[in-house]
Amino acid sequence: MRATVASTETNHWESIIQRAQTLDPEAFDAIVDEYSVRLYGFIFRLTNGRADAEELVQEVFVRVVRMIGDYEHDGRFEAWLFRIARNLARDAFRRRRRMPGTVSLDSGAVDESPRSDDPIDRSDDGPFAALEQRDNADRLQAALAKLPEAQREVILMRHYGEMSFQDIAETMGTPLGTALARAHRGLAKLREWMESES
Repeated sequence: MRATVASTETNHWESIIQRAQTLDPEAFDAIVDEYSVRLYGFIFRLTNGRADAEELVQEVFVRVVRMIGDYEHDGRFEAWLFRIARNLARDAFRRRRRMPGTVSLDSGAVDESPRSDDPIDRSDDGPFAALEQRDNADRLQAALAKLPEAQREVILMRHYGEMSFQDIAETMGTPLGTALARAHRGLAKLREWMESES
């Protein structure tokens, strides 16, 4: 039964990608609907800026429209899409480093990553719970920033991009074992840093 569902879903996405390659607007809408929130979460954590993340997500989809005709569907569309996002975020980071004296108004304590619902129950916990959660989010973001780039990207693709380790490995151009090891080491460091600060 599960294999039949997976096969039906695979055929559905193959059809959407084929239609997108003919520049069918509805196919592009389906791709945007499926991936925009996950891409935004992934890019937001890489850039730590809402405006940067919104702009880069738009640029990802512009690139998809431009490049979809050359894409050869082999079942790795998600890896291809997140590779585009990763490269754009890296390029944006490099450009920002070359421009001294610029300050992002989005960098700071405000965590505006996408959520399906608001995790703070303001009716029962009051403002202190909201402050504690914000403090934890800030500490996590600071700890993520201290990780080596490759470990941070694996964790962000897995937890914010909701990608499989196989797709992460393909996106990063590494063996599966390397992606798993980077995730394991990165999560161990995060856990250690977060526990030492609490």
